Amino acid sequence: MLASVATFALEGVRSHEVTVEVDVRQGVSIFTLVGLPDRAVRESRERVRAALMNSGLHFPLQRLTVNLAPAHVRKAGPSFDLAIAVGVLAASGQVPRDELEDSALCGELSLSGDLRPIRGALAAVLGARNAGYRRLLVPERNAAEGALVDGVEVYGIPTLARLADLLHGRWMPDSARPAVPDRRELDHGPDLADVRGQRDAKRALEIAAAGGHNVLMIGPPGAGKTMLARRLPGILPPPTFEEALEITQVHSAAGVGSGRLATERPFRAPHHTISAQGLVGGGATPRPGEITLAHRGVLFLDELPEFSRAAVDALRQPLEEGRVEIMRGQRTLEFPANATVVAACNRCPCARPPDRCTCTSLELGRYMRRLSGPLLDRIDLVCQVEAVPTVQLVDGEDEQRTASAEVRARVIAARERQRARLAGTGAFCNGDMDARLTRHHVPLDAILAARLLAVRGSANLSGRAHDRVLRIARTIADLAARDQVTVRDLDEALSYRLHGWEVIAA
Repeated sequence: MLASVATFALEGVRSHEVTVEVDVRQGVSIFTLVGLPDRAVRESRERVRAALMNSGLHFPLQRLTVNLAPAHVRKAGPSFDLAIAVGVLAASGQVPRDELEDSALCGELSLSGDLRPIRGALAAVLGARNAGYRRLLVPERNAAEGALVDGVEVYGIPTLARLADLLHGRWMPDSARPAVPDRRELDHGPDLADVRGQRDAKRALEIAAAGGHNVLMIGPPGAGKTMLARRLPGILPPPTFEEALEITQVHSAAGVGSGRLATERPFRAPHHTISAQGLVGGGATPRPGEITLAHRGVLFLDELPEFSRAAVDALRQPLEEGRVEIMRGQRTLEFPANATVVAACNRCPCARPPDRCTCTSLELGRYMRRLSGPLLDRIDLVCQVEAVPTVQLVDGEDEQRTASAEVRARVIAARERQRARLAGTGAFCNGDMDARLTRHHVPLDAILAARLLAVRGSANLSGRAHDRVLRIARTIADLAARDQVTVRDLDEALSYRLHGWEVIAA
């Protein structure tokens, strides 16, 4: 007899449909698995056999052939176990096949027949909804995550025996419900009020948070660069439902999700020894990199010149396009990578104060050239972080410091203005705008055009940098609740461009 079962395979952070075809017929007892399975999929034969027998079900001692269609696409991972096992049951007449017509299944089997959670359950539910399936059967621990998507009934199944009871109509579980985040558990992290001094750097972070712009902080060690970067998530607006779903889907595909809808934006801070593959993703079976895990959040690169040149240059495409494309086996996988990048570095290799610096001009040039010109051109805001005077650190009680909640309120108001302006364009904030949207939403009058022409030569603005300056000026105007960009906004945006380094680094 022949039976077919629908399942979904994880591909990057998305899923594609796979049809598991099972043929059981008389002959020598052999279990053949075809359709470009990897080693983990081939080993499912042993898991399925043991799970069926330990669940009180019959494993047919006949000729079994399992095909994973489409056959030209490589299959990887243990998430096909459940579909293969149910296909064997249906083909051998142990469960009714008509109960599987509008259902899809995903899950890993243990030898005892228990269902283990899988990566990418949310992607599987989205794939099932797009393919028109009415329900998706997944392990119990993936059910709450899958229930975040409307339009598909998600059922959590504890064991293979229970699934057989469900298909026979002897047991019916409740439809899964999404796990509701506990608002009392929300923590916006460290407060910006803890940072003393650094008014210019705080202003740069506020602009970066309001418009989704990238930041580079340059200053001596101990000046507060890391302290400032770790407080950026606390002034970012909470993610919208669409953004939260994207964040949850990425983390589910990477196997680092909690099963709940993300309520906070991610913050990732990889060590400078990370490889290019770890930073942007890749591998024999491509997995998300740090830039993807920071999607819709913050990626902090401390000691940027210490990262390998290959790793840093791999960030060019994500910083420009907000995604990473990886080709494997003539197939292109796309990973979302729209994160706010915050980088920090010292002025020189020795990182001592200017009056005690021992770096030669050759060492200084070599240090600066670790950051390529094309990468620096993609940095929107560059700010100098000077060492805070000791007197201000010791006696700073009278200093007026702004709390993160106050800055976050201004950022949220600016983001709301951008969301209304960019509705229907696919962009969430000013940093997402491309050249066409920038020209449309930041029109230049005669005064602004004359100002840009006046500074074009001295500021050494490329075409890309020109557009980025306009986006920053638009964000500054949004923070001030102005409908039109003024010369003052443009001058502040130009003040954050990097001068001097780009000539040496190029």
